[in-house]
Amino acid sequence: MNNTGPHHFDLAVVGSGILGLAHAYAAVKRGLRVAVFERTGTPLGASIRNFGMGLVTGQPPGIMLDLARESRALWLHLAARANFSAREAGTLLFARTEAERDVLQEFMIVRARQYEYRASLLQGDKLNALYNGRFRHHLAVLHGTEDLQLYSREAMPALVAYLHSQGVHFRFNTLVHGAGDGRLSTTAGEFRAERVVVCSGHDYQTLFADKLQAMNLKQCRLQMLRVKAQDALPLTHAVLTGLSCTHYGAFADLPTARAVHAEIDATAPLLNKHGIHLLVSPTPYQELIVGDSHYYGTDSPPFNSEE
Repeated sequence: MNNTGPHHFDLAVVGSGILGLAHAYAAVKRGLRVAVFERTGTPLGASIRNFGMGLVTGQPPGIMLDLARESRALWLHLAARANFSAREAGTLLFARTEAERDVLQEFMIVRARQYEYRASLLQGDKLNALYNGRFRHHLAVLHGTEDLQLYSREAMPALVAYLHSQGVHFRFNTLVHGAGDGRLSTTAGEFRAERVVVCSGHDYQTLFADKLQAMNLKQCRLQMLRVKAQDALPLTHAVLTGLSCTHYGAFADLPTARAVHAEIDATAPLLNKHGIHLLVSPTPYQELIVGDSHYYGTDSPPFNSEE
């Protein structure tokens, strides 16, 4: 394309979350002239409001596992160039009951071998040696060595800065309220693009509302907490628990997972009701991000649930 005017691009991306930035990165690598439009002054959506776990081990076999592995390599590539934290220590998934341990054992015997998950099961002395015995009251732990930890509230702005240095044009505080036939109508005027990619997160109303409404999409709202421990816990791994065996596709459909579901229903049914599973992700600043719950609806209520 010969037109290189300030309002004409090869690719226009609506939304500066991780999906939008990934499209921008892929396009600028191909030598395309790229613009990213974002209604806020910086990425503020789900891409920065999360644990930052690059979880490979929890993904079900098939396209999600393949994408997670491909994403892992991309994150490490970009972390080195954009200068943000990407820890490679992996995750520790702890089993506190025999039912949870059974899931981890079945995963290792059946699924890990079949699909080459990079994980090991630690029990006995190996488990007791972790963090000077802090976790010895557990029965087993699955160490997923492919998993990454990212600090998304820093990684996302760092990615924006890196892509800007590579030639991507960013238009922040700019709402795109119309897109079609190679044209974008925005609060900053009219733009043209050979291709437009819309990655607008949970906004189902501004663009293509008719098409999105037919899909009956739901928003998912999580609750999590960032804490600093009074007694220093030098955690370098992200921590998951047996509750995650009912949540992540790598484990949830194993026959042994049914017993974990039944155990939760019998002892703490609110955990299943609210999609709660315990995760702890350490930040680069010796803080812990703890969570989380899952609320699905057409809107995201601003108030936390007491339950």
